[in-house]
Amino acid sequence: MTERRKATEAEANALASGIRLRIIRLTHAEALTNKELAERLHRDPATTLHHVRKLVETGFLAPQQPRRGNRGAKEIPYLSTGLSWQLDGMGEELDEAMLEAYLAEITEVPAGGLKQTRLVVRLSPEELEEFTTRLDDLFEEYVAKPPRDGTEGTAIYLATYPSR
Repeated sequence: MTERRKATEAEANALASGIRLRIIRLTHAEALTNKELAERLHRDPATTLHHVRKLVETGFLAPQQPRRGNRGAKEIPYLSTGLSWQLDGMGEELDEAMLEAYLAEITEVPAGGLKQTRLVVRLSPEELEEFTTRLDDLFEEYVAKPPRDGTEGTAIYLATYPSR
């Protein structure tokens, strides 16, 4: 299991934004420039740059080797560092940002591309703890797998909550 640590206040603040979480996801496997991120997020490049800088400053993105763009301008691609997966204790602001990012992302999924399921189970506190631990372990197992050629990214959003 990945060793986690409590997020600093600056890290927690940086992640308390749905757009920043989307930037981290987009740069998980592919380095993207600010311009490319702005296009994919349907945002103004200046606004996107503000978020990119905050993520670089807090260690969530790392600038890569500069490259030349179509018109010869210097462009800096950014790649996620994976830091967000190593942090705990970020509070309700992160929960809201994750939901915001998820809702924005699924609007871009082509028809038939979203697989959902929903269920209610009745568990004792001990069983819920076991269930949560097993899910965490399963996520860790798949996060640890090295990427292979020919594979596609799959986003997973999971929420558990009391059902009355």
